[in-house]
Amino acid sequence: MNGFWAHLWSLQAGNPLIWLVLTLGGYLAGRAIQSAFHQAPTANPVLIAILAVMAALVATGTPYRTYFAGAQFIHFLLGPATIALAMPLARNFALIKANLKSVGMALLAGSAGAIISGVAIVHICGGSHAVALSMAPKAVTTPIAMAVSKQVGGLPDLTASLAILGGIIAAIAGQRILGMFAISDWRAQGLAAGVAGSGIAAAHIAARNETGAAFAAIGVGMNGLLTALLVPLFVALWH
Repeated sequence: MNGFWAHLWSLQAGNPLIWLVLTLGGYLAGRAIQSAFHQAPTANPVLIAILAVMAALVATGTPYRTYFAGAQFIHFLLGPATIALAMPLARNFALIKANLKSVGMALLAGSAGAIISGVAIVHICGGSHAVALSMAPKAVTTPIAMAVSKQVGGLPDLTASLAILGGIIAAIAGQRILGMFAISDWRAQGLAAGVAGSGIAAAHIAARNETGAAFAAIGVGMNGLLTALLVPLFVALWH
Protein backbone atom coordinates (compact mmCIF):
# COMPACT_ATOMS: atom_id res chain seq x y z
CA MET A 1 0.00 0.00 0.00
CA ASN A 2 1.19 3.54 -0.65
CA GLY A 3 1.96 5.91 2.20
CA PHE A 4 -1.46 7.54 2.51
CA TRP A 5 -3.44 4.29 2.49
CA ALA A 6 -0.91 2.62 4.80
CA HIS A 7 -1.33 5.46 7.31
CA LEU A 8 -5.11 5.31 7.01
CA TRP A 9 -5.08 1.55 7.55
CA SER A 10 -2.78 1.86 10.59
CA LEU A 11 -5.43 4.03 12.23
CA GLN A 12 -8.09 1.34 11.75
CA ALA A 13 -6.12 -1.90 12.03
CA GLY A 14 -6.35 -1.94 15.81
CA ASN A 15 -10.16 -1.93 15.72
CA PRO A 16 -11.33 -5.56 15.66
CA LEU A 17 -14.81 -4.58 14.44
CA ILE A 18 -13.41 -3.59 11.06
CA TRP A 19 -13.08 -7.27 10.12
CA LEU A 20 -16.65 -7.98 11.17
CA VAL A 21 -17.83 -5.09 8.97
CA LEU A 22 -15.68 -6.23 6.03
CA THR A 23 -16.96 -9.81 6.32
CA LEU A 24 -20.60 -8.75 6.41
CA GLY A 25 -19.97 -6.28 3.60
CA GLY A 26 -18.38 -9.00 1.48
CA TYR A 27 -21.38 -11.27 2.02
CA LEU A 28 -23.88 -8.52 1.19
CA ALA A 29 -21.89 -7.74 -1.94
CA GLY A 30 -22.02 -11.43 -2.82
CA ARG A 31 -25.80 -11.46 -2.39
CA ALA A 32 -26.08 -8.45 -4.69
CA ILE A 33 -23.87 -10.11 -7.31
CA GLN A 34 -25.87 -13.35 -7.16
CA SER A 35 -29.11 -11.38 -7.51
CA ALA A 36 -27.68 -9.56 -10.53
CA PHE A 37 -26.93 -12.94 -12.11
CA HIS A 38 -30.49 -14.21 -11.49
CA GLN A 39 -29.57 -16.33 -8.42
CA ALA A 40 -26.93 -18.32 -10.31
CA PRO A 41 -25.47 -21.00 -8.00
CA THR A 42 -21.96 -20.26 -9.25
CA ALA A 43 -22.22 -16.71 -7.86
CA ASN A 44 -22.33 -18.09 -4.32
CA PRO A 45 -22.27 -15.20 -1.80
CA VAL A 46 -20.28 -17.20 0.77
CA LEU A 47 -17.56 -17.91 -1.80
CA ILE A 48 -17.52 -14.26 -2.88
CA ALA A 49 -17.23 -13.10 0.74
CA ILE A 50 -14.37 -15.55 1.39
CA LEU A 51 -12.45 -14.35 -1.67
CA ALA A 52 -13.03 -10.71 -0.70
CA VAL A 53 -11.78 -11.24 2.85
CA MET A 54 -8.78 -13.25 1.62
CA ALA A 55 -7.86 -10.42 -0.73
CA ALA A 56 -8.13 -7.90 2.12
CA LEU A 57 -5.98 -10.04 4.45
CA VAL A 58 -3.27 -10.50 1.82
CA ALA A 59 -3.31 -6.86 0.74
CA THR A 60 -2.95 -5.60 4.32
CA GLY A 61 -0.65 -8.35 5.58
CA THR A 62 -3.08 -9.14 8.39
CA PRO A 63 -2.65 -12.53 10.13
CA TYR A 64 -5.65 -14.82 10.47
CA ARG A 65 -5.63 -14.58 14.27
CA THR A 66 -6.15 -10.82 14.06
CA TYR A 67 -9.00 -11.30 11.61
CA PHE A 68 -10.66 -13.97 13.75
CA ALA A 69 -10.48 -11.75 16.84
CA GLY A 70 -12.73 -9.28 15.08
CA ALA A 71 -15.02 -11.64 13.16
CA GLN A 72 -15.48 -14.36 15.77
CA PHE A 73 -19.06 -13.22 16.44
CA ILE A 74 -19.97 -14.68 13.03
CA HIS A 75 -18.32 -17.95 14.07
CA PHE A 76 -20.46 -17.93 17.21
CA LEU A 77 -23.61 -17.55 15.10
CA LEU A 78 -22.90 -20.76 13.15
CA GLY A 79 -24.60 -22.78 15.88
CA PRO A 80 -27.80 -20.69 16.13
CA ALA A 81 -28.00 -20.49 12.33
CA THR A 82 -27.92 -24.29 12.10
CA ILE A 83 -30.55 -24.62 14.82
CA ALA A 84 -32.79 -22.16 12.95
CA LEU A 85 -33.21 -24.83 10.27
CA ALA A 86 -35.47 -26.59 12.79
CA MET A 87 -38.31 -24.22 11.89
CA PRO A 88 -39.10 -25.74 8.47
CA LEU A 89 -38.36 -29.15 9.98
CA ALA A 90 -41.12 -28.66 12.56
CA ARG A 91 -43.60 -27.45 9.94
CA ASN A 92 -42.97 -30.51 7.76
CA PHE A 93 -42.58 -33.11 10.52
CA ALA A 94 -45.46 -35.29 9.25
CA LEU A 95 -43.89 -35.51 5.78
CA ILE A 96 -40.50 -36.45 7.23
CA LYS A 97 -42.12 -39.07 9.46
CA ALA A 98 -43.78 -40.63 6.43
CA ASN A 99 -40.36 -40.94 4.74
CA LEU A 100 -38.41 -41.88 7.85
CA LYS A 101 -37.17 -45.29 6.67
CA SER A 102 -35.74 -44.04 3.37
CA VAL A 103 -34.31 -40.96 5.08
CA GLY A 104 -32.54 -43.12 7.66
CA MET A 105 -30.99 -45.37 5.03
CA ALA A 106 -29.82 -42.40 2.96
CA LEU A 107 -28.34 -40.71 6.02
CA LEU A 108 -26.39 -43.79 7.05
CA ALA A 109 -25.08 -44.37 3.53
CA GLY A 110 -24.19 -40.71 3.04
CA SER A 111 -22.48 -40.29 6.40
CA ALA A 112 -20.43 -43.49 6.19
CA GLY A 113 -19.58 -42.83 2.54
CA ALA A 114 -18.31 -39.32 3.29
CA ILE A 115 -16.09 -40.54 6.13
CA ILE A 116 -14.57 -43.47 4.25
CA SER A 117 -14.13 -41.63 0.95
CA GLY A 118 -12.46 -38.65 2.66
CA VAL A 119 -9.87 -40.80 4.40
CA ALA A 120 -9.34 -42.95 1.29
CA ILE A 121 -8.69 -39.92 -0.95
CA VAL A 122 -5.99 -38.62 1.40
CA HIS A 123 -4.25 -42.01 1.52
CA ILE A 124 -4.43 -42.48 -2.25
CA CYS A 125 -2.84 -39.04 -2.69
CA GLY A 126 -0.13 -39.82 -0.13
CA GLY A 127 -1.35 -37.41 2.54
CA SER A 128 -0.44 -37.59 6.22
CA HIS A 129 -2.37 -39.35 8.97
CA ALA A 130 -3.41 -36.02 10.52
CA VAL A 131 -4.83 -34.78 7.20
CA ALA A 132 -6.75 -38.04 6.76
CA LEU A 133 -8.30 -37.61 10.21
CA SER A 134 -9.14 -34.00 9.31
CA MET A 135 -10.98 -35.18 6.18
CA ALA A 136 -13.14 -37.74 7.99
CA PRO A 137 -15.76 -35.29 9.39
CA LYS A 138 -15.62 -32.85 6.45
CA ALA A 139 -19.27 -33.31 5.38
CA VAL A 140 -20.92 -32.00 8.56
CA THR A 141 -21.63 -28.45 9.66
CA THR A 142 -18.47 -26.57 10.64
CA PRO A 143 -18.80 -26.42 14.48
CA ILE A 144 -19.42 -30.19 14.70
CA ALA A 145 -16.71 -30.95 12.13
CA MET A 146 -14.12 -29.00 14.12
CA ALA A 147 -15.09 -30.65 17.41
CA VAL A 148 -14.96 -34.16 15.94
CA SER A 149 -11.64 -33.45 14.21
CA LYS A 150 -10.09 -32.25 17.47
CA GLN A 151 -11.41 -35.31 19.32
CA VAL A 152 -9.81 -37.83 16.94
CA GLY A 153 -6.49 -36.02 16.47
CA GLY A 154 -7.14 -34.11 13.25
CA LEU A 155 -6.48 -30.47 12.46
CA PRO A 156 -9.66 -28.49 13.31
CA ASP A 157 -8.74 -25.44 11.22
CA LEU A 158 -8.12 -27.63 8.16
CA THR A 159 -11.38 -29.49 8.79
CA ALA A 160 -13.26 -26.18 8.98
CA SER A 161 -11.80 -25.13 5.63
CA LEU A 162 -12.74 -28.47 4.05
CA ALA A 163 -16.27 -28.32 5.48
CA ILE A 164 -16.82 -24.80 4.11
CA LEU A 165 -15.32 -25.72 0.74
CA GLY A 166 -17.49 -28.84 0.55
CA GLY A 167 -20.58 -26.82 1.39
CA ILE A 168 -19.81 -24.27 -1.33
CA ILE A 169 -19.22 -27.00 -3.92
CA ALA A 170 -22.47 -28.74 -2.95
CA ALA A 171 -24.38 -25.43 -3.16
CA ILE A 172 -22.93 -24.66 -6.59
CA ALA A 173 -23.08 -28.09 -8.22
CA GLY A 174 -25.47 -30.20 -6.12
CA GLN A 175 -28.74 -29.41 -7.90
CA ARG A 176 -27.06 -29.60 -11.29
CA ILE A 177 -25.64 -33.06 -10.56
CA LEU A 178 -28.98 -34.34 -9.27
CA GLY A 179 -30.64 -32.86 -12.37
CA MET A 180 -28.33 -34.97 -14.56
CA PHE A 181 -29.97 -38.02 -12.96
CA ALA A 182 -33.47 -36.53 -13.34
CA ILE A 183 -33.84 -36.10 -9.56
CA SER A 184 -36.07 -33.08 -9.05
CA ASP A 185 -37.92 -34.04 -5.85
CA TRP A 186 -37.25 -31.37 -3.22
CA ARG A 187 -37.11 -34.03 -0.51
CA ALA A 188 -34.13 -35.70 -2.20
CA GLN A 189 -32.47 -32.40 -3.07
CA GLY A 190 -32.83 -31.09 0.48
CA LEU A 191 -31.53 -34.25 2.13
CA ALA A 192 -28.59 -34.46 -0.27
CA ALA A 193 -27.68 -30.83 0.44
CA GLY A 194 -27.83 -31.36 4.19
CA VAL A 195 -25.76 -34.54 4.14
CA ALA A 196 -23.17 -33.54 1.54
CA GLY A 197 -22.90 -29.82 1.98
CA SER A 198 -23.77 -29.00 5.60
CA GLY A 199 -25.22 -25.58 6.40
CA ILE A 200 -24.09 -23.68 3.29
CA ALA A 201 -25.79 -26.03 0.82
CA ALA A 202 -28.78 -26.41 3.15
CA ALA A 203 -29.23 -22.63 3.21
CA HIS A 204 -29.07 -22.60 -0.59
CA ILE A 205 -31.96 -25.09 -0.75
CA ALA A 206 -33.88 -23.43 2.10
CA ALA A 207 -34.05 -20.19 0.14
CA ARG A 208 -35.83 -21.99 -2.70
CA ASN A 209 -38.29 -24.46 -1.18
CA GLU A 210 -39.62 -25.10 2.34
CA THR A 211 -39.96 -28.86 1.85
CA GLY A 212 -36.36 -28.95 0.69
CA ALA A 213 -35.41 -26.85 3.71
CA ALA A 214 -37.04 -29.35 6.07
CA PHE A 215 -35.18 -32.32 4.60
CA ALA A 216 -31.95 -30.29 4.47
CA ALA A 217 -32.39 -29.60 8.19
CA ILE A 218 -32.80 -33.28 9.04
CA GLY A 219 -29.77 -33.99 6.86
CA VAL A 220 -27.58 -31.44 8.65
CA GLY A 221 -28.68 -32.45 12.14
CA MET A 222 -28.67 -36.23 11.80
CA ASN A 223 -25.53 -36.31 9.68
CA GLY A 224 -23.78 -34.31 12.40
CA LEU A 225 -24.93 -36.80 15.03
CA LEU A 226 -24.01 -39.86 12.95
CA THR A 227 -20.60 -38.45 12.05
CA ALA A 228 -19.85 -37.64 15.69
CA LEU A 229 -20.60 -41.29 16.52
CA LEU A 230 -19.08 -42.99 13.47
CA VAL A 231 -15.77 -41.11 13.09
CA PRO A 232 -14.33 -42.12 16.53
CA LEU A 233 -15.52 -45.71 15.89
CA PHE A 234 -13.94 -45.72 12.42
CA VAL A 235 -10.66 -44.31 13.80
CA ALA A 236 -10.60 -46.92 16.57
CA LEU A 237 -11.12 -49.76 14.07
CA TRP A 238 -8.58 -48.20 11.69
CA HIS A 239 -5.90 -48.14 14.38
